[in-house]
Amino acid sequence: MAKLYFSYASMNAGKSTLLLQASYNYRERGMDTLLFTAALDDRAGKGVIASRIGVACEAELFTADDDLFAIIGRAHAETPYSCVFVDEAQFLTPGQVWQLARVADRLNVPVMCYGLRTDFQGKLFPGSAELLAIADTLREVRTICHCGAKATMVVRLGADGRPLLEGEQVDIGGNDKYISLCRRHWEDTVGHRT
Repeated sequence: MAKLYFSYASMNAGKSTLLLQASYNYRERGMDTLLFTAALDDRAGKGVIASRIGVACEAELFTADDDLFAIIGRAHAETPYSCVFVDEAQFLTPGQVWQLARVADRLNVPVMCYGLRTDFQGKLFPGSAELLAIADTLREVRTICHCGAKATMVVRLGADGRPLLEGEQVDIGGNDKYISLCRRHWEDTVGHRT
């Protein structure tokens, strides 16, 4: 039986690298994979999943309005896919997470999602919350804080380099806007939350 997987981490943990490596492993063995990335994130170009170490691959785009079960079902009818990969999974809607669960449950195609768990305010993204609730397998991808501890949080920086405490949940950016920290240093940076 196929499963729905969620690999989550803070920024700069290598999630996209792991996704691209896993897809490559399938393709190297003659199995087709279908890759998706959020239309919101065009840092590497529209429809491109890229890692910081220079590996990249084209991907289908998804928006909040897309029915991923229908899209994948049509594509799978033409080309039987061995696995579906979703980068930037935090941008999925809760409904789309259930659509991906149906891909695993009804089409018997494994779905591997990679994304952030929390935003810069320490709040779950809706897509990540739903994945944490219903995914068959959860995997934490680790990165480290400047102190050497496991980084689980991110700080968003303003144009002046100071941490932002408020703002929209989604603001696309990379190392220029975000720093991964352990919970202790995140709280020291943004202040106590209670």
